Amino acid sequence: MFESNVSLPSLVRPQPFKAIRVSSYDQTGGNDDAWLIAAGETRTLAKIDGPGLVSHFWCTIASRDQHYLRKVVLKVYWDGETEPSICSPIGDFFGLGHATNFTYQCAAFSTSCNEEGVPTNGVAMNCWLPMPFRKSARFEVVNEQEKDSLHLYFYIDYQVHEQLPEDVLYLHASWRRENPCPGWTGPGNVWNTPDWQKRHDGPEGKNLSDAGNYLILEAEGRGHYIGMNLSVDHLYKGWWGEGDDMIFVDRDGERSWPPDLHGTGSEDYLCHAWGMQKVAHLYDGEPWSELKQGNDHHGGGKVCVYRYHLLDPIPFTRNIRVSIEHGHANDRSDDYSSVAYWYQDEPHRVFAPLLPVASRLPD
Repeated sequence: MFESNVSLPSLVRPQPFKAIRVSSYDQTGGNDDAWLIAAGETRTLAKIDGPGLVSHFWCTIASRDQHYLRKVVLKVYWDGETEPSICSPIGDFFGLGHATNFTYQCAAFSTSCNEEGVPTNGVAMNCWLPMPFRKSARFEVVNEQEKDSLHLYFYIDYQVHEQLPEDVLYLHASWRRENPCPGWTGPGNVWNTPDWQKRHDGPEGKNLSDAGNYLILEAEGRGHYIGMNLSVDHLYKGWWGEGDDMIFVDRDGERSWPPDLHGTGSEDYLCHAWGMQKVAHLYDGEPWSELKQGNDHHGGGKVCVYRYHLLDPIPFTRNIRVSIEHGHANDRSDDYSSVAYWYQDEPHRVFAPLLPVASRLPD
């Protein structure tokens, strides 16, 4: 019997798999447990034959580059595909946006570092999302640092199964960025000021299309969306969280209005209210903000937030489009970047090329 993940009740029963690990351990018996990866090098961490399921992925990196979390790229391929199903700067994949290290925990990920905010400090990164595969799994890391090598420590824990169900779906994750988003107010129109309110009440303050929204995910096939992390950098003062989420499911041709799921604001989609509070819950949170003290309205700086639909996934049978306004009716021109996570069958829609390193760095 196949079980996609071990749960507390299932621990009292025999487990139907064999547990195996691929790691960076020193095979000579010494303590040199890291892999040295040169600048510009692509290294395969593991190539695993299926059927199986990766149950846990842990890694940490020693690097002198203050932006290594954005310059090092994680790629994962299922069943011999030539296009990755997971492609993201390694920090963002684990929820560490803006190339920033911090400690937090949720149902899907956890991180831990000795001193937050020191760019070259190492941070432990864990992913607990189940990753099944029928034929093979290949994990790659690409070091896109210009001159520095790095030391990578890792565990890839996986289960060997006799077979997987015919309808099992594969984990996908894709990073993207828009810097800046094309807002319509421009500088000086700070949220909730008289000037902003005047424009907010006019024609530009209405949005009956997702055409100008920040795009989180556009996928084709059969599967379900399980959420995203989002990194926002204020390029202008004011509150970023008034943007509505909009999700279209199984639409053919034109996306008629309204969306299948339409939200009331970014903070609401993130399961918060009256601004964002600095918390890290199981399925939603704001684990890090650059300037915030207490519960304010994020008047500046950078923030990292997440929302995971692990208990409330959004299924699609043909396609899905997930977007969110950047401010009310897309009024703001902030720096947005995100990782979308979803399960689907293969083949998947090929991702847009990852932005070059210079376009990935935080402002």
